[in-house]
Amino acid sequence: MSTPNGFPQHSRVCVSRSMEGGAVQGLQAKKAGKAAKKEAGEGAPPTEGPPKIGTPISETLKLLPEELKANMKIKSITPRPPRKPRLERAASLDEKSWRRWRRFRTSQESLTDPNETSSSNGSLQEASPSPPSRSRASPCNPCCQQDSLHSSPDALEASPVGKSRGSTSDLGKRASEISSAFGGLLRGKGFAGGKPRLAQIMPARPLPPMELNVASHSLRTANRIDADCLDYRPYSQHKFGRVSSSLSDTRLHGNGTVYDSCSTDSMKSTFSLLTPIRAKDVRSRSYLEGSLLASGALLGAEELSRYFPDRNIGIFVATWNMQGQKELPVNLDDFLLPTDPDFAQDMYVIGVQEGCPDRREWEIRLQETLGPHYVLLHSAAHGVLYMSVFIRRDLIWFCSEVEYATVTTRIVSQIKTKGALGLCFTFFGTSFLFITSHFTSGDSKVNERKLDYNKTIQALTLPKNVPDTNPYRSSSSDVTTRFDEVFWFGDFNFRLNKDRETVDSILNQNPDTDVSKLLVYDQLTSEMSRGSIFKGFQEADIHFRPSYKFDIGKDSYDTTSKQRTPSYTDRVVFRSRYKDDIQAVKYSSCPVIRTSDHRPVFALFRVKVRPGRDNIPLAAGQFDRELYLIGIRRRITRELQKRLEQKDQKSSSICSIS
Repeated sequence: MSTPNGFPQHSRVCVSRSMEGGAVQGLQAKKAGKAAKKEAGEGAPPTEGPPKIGTPISETLKLLPEELKANMKIKSITPRPPRKPRLERAASLDEKSWRRWRRFRTSQESLTDPNETSSSNGSLQEASPSPPSRSRASPCNPCCQQDSLHSSPDALEASPVGKSRGSTSDLGKRASEISSAFGGLLRGKGFAGGKPRLAQIMPARPLPPMELNVASHSLRTANRIDADCLDYRPYSQHKFGRVSSSLSDTRLHGNGTVYDSCSTDSMKSTFSLLTPIRAKDVRSRSYLEGSLLASGALLGAEELSRYFPDRNIGIFVATWNMQGQKELPVNLDDFLLPTDPDFAQDMYVIGVQEGCPDRREWEIRLQETLGPHYVLLHSAAHGVLYMSVFIRRDLIWFCSEVEYATVTTRIVSQIKTKGALGLCFTFFGTSFLFITSHFTSGDSKVNERKLDYNKTIQALTLPKNVPDTNPYRSSSSDVTTRFDEVFWFGDFNFRLNKDRETVDSILNQNPDTDVSKLLVYDQLTSEMSRGSIFKGFQEADIHFRPSYKFDIGKDSYDTTSKQRTPSYTDRVVFRSRYKDDIQAVKYSSCPVIRTSDHRPVFALFRVKVRPGRDNIPLAAGQFDRELYLIGIRRRITRELQKRLEQKDQKSSSICSIS
């Protein structure tokens, strides 16, 4: 029998609150099944409307009929916060979600948790039929179910009271929906559209901004794709059906596997590691004459940033007076490849005064020492003045034609031992000038050395065909003003204005690197401070002993009858059009090479390079191929001999007779 309101007379309602789960737990599933059978076929009772979202439990109970209040036993509950915040998956999902979870459950049986300990196993279990006793909550009474469904219109529409309830799985689903909806109501939370959602977790502080492309800056710089080649990837995928076959696993791409596209976006090309080139660009563009295109220029900013992200290159500059000796050092590693810097330089420029008679042999030895990573860009000679420029083989395409000029300062002499040799070229958009000189010798001939300097800057006719990068800051009377970066090195022959005994005593007092007392008497330092020579030039701090004059094969200074005063005759100075473009990294000598009365002096620089335009005569990758092959062949032969000697040494045995 039923009351006029449609409620059974002897039904009981148990309302309890679980602070951790938030679900209604009442009568057992067996009683719920009996109540369901008793109600089958009956019409839906009238309702007074759903309670407002967020109303307390006391206000909700006031909306119930008076007859229900008389038969209810309300348990007083003291609210208290939960022990641990618990994150639960929403229990009410639409029909499409149920189908997706059912397919997921069917294909992934291993994810089912039989012990129901996982926080998400409720969602997995509700996707498959199960008896009501296995569900998390069961309804106590239709009235409780009806009031709970008021907060979930979708659930009410899907399961109206008074219609056939169907199978026990539908009852289990509704019970779970009722528990979640009513639990949310108790917690004072509403659900838009009848779909419970987890509260959004906000971070304690604003998150830092993140770029869409999460590839590192180095990868994006070294593997940048030109703007006019961005459609190569979709074109190749449509045309060839394969993308990045040599650089990634295509099996991952073909089976729908989700992967981060930043790795493939950072690749240089679809087919190889080289930058892609269009066929129409190859037809229309002449790389020998260059192109004025701002984008994709061979010497432009994109290509420069690809090779030098910080736009700085390392340059090794060295000078050595060989004293005309035929014998060359056995090993040049300590000279060209000092162990102090961790990495080799991008460019090596070596100037020689009074060079050995066999200039070609000297260049082969340089190539042999530097190895296959470097090629001879250009070499020139003026009498016994030699200059060789080696550059990394990857960079030969970014150089202009190399030009050189010479100046003779001793006209009377048949052998050109004194003078200057200048060599210039443009690298990307920066012009370089290298000058090696041998000035007049003699302790007191300072004015003659000044004249040699003035004659050199006026008589060197450079550049010839390569345009000046900044003609507005150039002077016709000074060749050093026509280039961005200038390095001048050689045997300048400036001495120390002090007697031998005083210099020896200072050297003995400071055997290491404290030579500041000697530099007080240096002629070149005083003349540069007055501005009478090397105007606008700088020199790095000197922390090495005088490079002249030694006994050949020894570390002692001149012990002959002339007793020449040790001096800093071999120097490296530099100047730049732009402030701080040249940074001196190291300035030292090589004391282990003793085949001359001079010690080699070298300097390491970091030089800023600017992008250029392809309107200059390019070298088009020219280098001395014959020298390269000879040097590499010798290097291989030397290595094989070294290994053979080590093998013989290990296999040999020494017998001692006692």
